[in-house]
Amino acid sequence: MTTIEIFKTNITQAAIANKVIESLLQVLPHCRINFDLHDCDNILRVESIEAFNPQDVKSHLHKIGFSAELLL
Repeated sequence: MTTIEIFKTNITQAAIANKVIESLLQVLPHCRINFDLHDCDNILRVESIEAFNPQDVKSHLHKIGFSAELLL
């Protein structure tokens, strides 16, 4: 079963988004991660066939200086 979590972020630049993806993949190597910076909420999408804790994504972004809020 695939798990998809969607986050609202404060990341607005593609270059920064790419660095954040690289950083997240160190923590969640089994996930597919992408951004939609054209969306007003600067969406971060994390998809995986393995279980992961969305709080880990929020905590990691906070640790590297960004915010992320889980959208329901």
